[in-house]
Amino acid sequence: MKKIALYAGSFDPFTLGHLDIIKRVSKFFDKVFVCAFKNYKKEDFLTKEEKIRVMEEIFEDMPNVEGTYFDGLVVEFAKLVQASILIRGVRNTLDLRKEMDMALANKKLFDDIETVFMVSKPEYSFLSSSFVKELVYFKKDVSQFVPSAVNDIILRKNSNID
Repeated sequence: MKKIALYAGSFDPFTLGHLDIIKRVSKFFDKVFVCAFKNYKKEDFLTKEEKIRVMEEIFEDMPNVEGTYFDGLVVEFAKLVQASILIRGVRNTLDLRKEMDMALANKKLFDDIETVFMVSKPEYSFLSSSFVKELVYFKKDVSQFVPSAVNDIILRKNSNID
């Protein structure tokens, strides 16, 4: 039986912290789906198409990792791809508290799903998509925080703003 995991998030934008979690997790599973979801609480920074393009480029050399997009509940997508594990990255105790609540809710919706928490490496413990977006808003260089595919999109978007 294949071990299939799902790492879901808005990935808006994708950061090096996200990538680190995926690289570490991909060693333990036959297949890892990285699925960008619409966060209805926030306005999107990247389009659905940009997120897909970024993931295709980032995961090009990772044969057991597949990036995709889904507009629905995480557990619905997990059922669709037969994932039995949800991967959640945690940077600190505040993240852990929020993620534990989400894990319990997901378990209530889909009893066959388990959640595995991956602790961020210290060098990424401060890094969030919100932090990157704030830097972009003030036209600061984010290349040390995001994969080059994301940085390219940000540079293109910033050049169109002026």
